[in-house]
Amino acid sequence: MNRRDFFLASATAPLAFAAPATTAATVLFGENTVALDKVRADTDTLWVLSKDLPRVNEFEVKPEGACRAGVCIPLSKNLKNGEWFNLTGFARKIGETYISDLNVYSFGEIPVLRGGFYNSRIAPDFAVPDRKGRVVHLSDFRGKKALVITWASW
Repeated sequence: MNRRDFFLASATAPLAFAAPATTAATVLFGENTVALDKVRADTDTLWVLSKDLPRVNEFEVKPEGACRAGVCIPLSKNLKNGEWFNLTGFARKIGETYISDLNVYSFGEIPVLRGGFYNSRIAPDFAVPDRKGRVVHLSDFRGKKALVITWASW
């Protein structure tokens, strides 16, 4: 193939490094099923429009990061691209599990938002021996200020 024919042929072929084409997808999270008309998806990455994020997982993209229920998670530059938000990259960052198959993406529980203690703002109860060997429960101090200091040798 001569040079002219090569350039003509390559001009009509799609570029391998171009952004993925927009398509539709369904996202499952908790009890919600959200149909999205416009997403960018490739092998292991799902990009959604930032404006669709609250419908997907109740997070909202703000200047300080992705925020939900008083929790804001800072976002690195690789998680945002103009109006697009890297949903699977965000899931990896916060330790959320997900699976995908044929434009259906299912996301698991978000660890940072897990547990009733988050909603109630009450730390989970635990018991430890004090200096005299008596077992002390954190619940013994409910309604009082308590400073808990922990350390590990590893």
